[in-house]
Amino acid sequence: MQSKLSDIELIEQTLAGDQSAYADLVKRHQRFVFTLAMRFMKTREDAEEVAQDCFIKAYRSLESFQGGSKFSTWLYSIVYTTAMTALRKKRVDTDSIDDENTYIQIENTGGYDVNNVENKSRSFYVNQAIAQLLPDDATIITLFYKGEQSLEEIAQTMGMEANTVKVKLFRARQRLKEKLERNLKDEVKELI
Repeated sequence: MQSKLSDIELIEQTLAGDQSAYADLVKRHQRFVFTLAMRFMKTREDAEEVAQDCFIKAYRSLESFQGGSKFSTWLYSIVYTTAMTALRKKRVDTDSIDDENTYIQIENTGGYDVNNVENKSRSFYVNQAIAQLLPDDATIITLFYKGEQSLEEIAQTMGMEANTVKVKLFRARQRLKEKLERNLKDEVKELI
């Protein structure tokens, strides 16, 4: 069962000619790659195109992966540069991001679960606030919290110094807090 193998083992098998090993790598990382692509692109179609381009680029460059960082860090840096290139080509206004499709939520639980409903509601408001951030802020927040990347890994992904990422993460958290407070304040007014 290849899904139990590490990313490095799957890469080695892919380089040895096992195409199904790369398919397993894609399956393992596709949701997060798509989520990160959605942070930059306005439409689901554009994000899907960026995600597909990333996996093609990663496959073609797999031999150049040296293992100095996690595969996910290397892959997310491809997502970042591919999305930035796509935005430059399209000259898309990145200040407003369509938050309707920001995250794919795959939770098919049967029955009514109060905790699940509360978590989905909380997740909705957080995702909505993240979608209102500038692309770099949204990326750093997403990589740090959703991708569980370290400051050094984020720095490598985004091509900046770790200290710069630390400062940007601090500022992005502040902006996220402001967005959440403003959004939730409006929600409370609607309830009253």
